This record gives sequence, structure tokens and C-alpha cells, in this order.
Amino acid sequence: MNDFVKSELLQPQAGASRENLADLFKAGMRRLASGVALITTAVDGERAGLVATAVSSVSADPPTLLICINQSASAHKTISASGVVCVNLLSTADQDLVDAFCRPTRRSERFMTGDWVTLDTGAPMLASSLAAFSCHVCKEVTHGSHTIFLCEVLNVYNAEPPFDPLVYLNQS
Repeated sequence: MNDFVKSELLQPQAGASRENLADLFKAGMRRLASGVALITTAVDGERAGLVATAVSSVSADPPTLLICINQSASAHKTISASGVVCVNLLSTADQDLVDAFCRPTRRSERFMTGDWVTLDTGAPMLASSLAAFSCHVCKEVTHGSHTIFLCEVLNVYNAEPPFDPLVYLNQS
């Protein structure tokens, strides 16, 4: 066993209950630095969106992304109903959008900040994104509190360098 695991810095949590294990899991995952994405969609002109760090590439052939969305999120039903999303990778310059998209009390402000473009799919794209992936949802898998959306990429919009990605890491 390496010295890091043997050290007092990292010790297993003994006797974790199911509820406690969920809290420990969340605390552990907050230590995984992740890029911040803004997932957006629209149905009948009604736009919805949320901030997510659970975004991953699945395949390059066909180009596919995976996004995990809590079923209690206000945008969850709209994503499922529309079948389309835009995955906007945020830069540090987009930090002000995170608060608006994370707080239900600011829901009406979500698309008032930033330069938004409506894609052919109807999903809104943030023009200042480091990259934006226009996708259609090709599969939904429910697991626990979340839905895993497999999203086939229809188009990609890449910004020019330099890049200053917004990264989430909870250091508390």
C-alpha cells in the first residue's frame, strides 16, 4: 500500500449508514476537480437550463456525450421532453451565470445575462462558451436520483484560444 493511503490524511469511514454513505460520497466527489458546463434546452420557445459537472465524452464514433441530471432539477422534464440539449463549457468569464442558473429564486434571470444564440435544434447556445455541443438525446437511463442522458453530438462550436476554463472544486 502506498504511503498516501497509509497516512492519517486518508482513512476509511467505519460503520457508514446508507444516509451517511451518501453524504460521504458527495463530500468525496466534491474533491474531484471538474469543468463546469451549462446544459440548455427549449420546448415551444420556453428555455431551460442548469449547471452541471457530470458531463463526459462517451464515444467519438458517433460523437456522444453523457450528462447526468438530478430528476428534481427544474430543467430535467424539459430536457426529456425536448430531446435536445446544448452543452456549453464555461470559462471563468461566465462565472456570473452560474449563480443565476443554480438558484431557483433567479430562474427568471437565467437567459438575461450573456449572448445567447438559438441553434437549429431550438436549444440556446452561450456565445462565450469555450465549446458548445449541439446534441439530440438518444437514450435515457434512470439510476437512483438521476437520469443519465446519452446525447449524440450534431455540431460543435469551438472558441479560439486562449482558454480560461471554469473549474469546480469544493475545498471545504
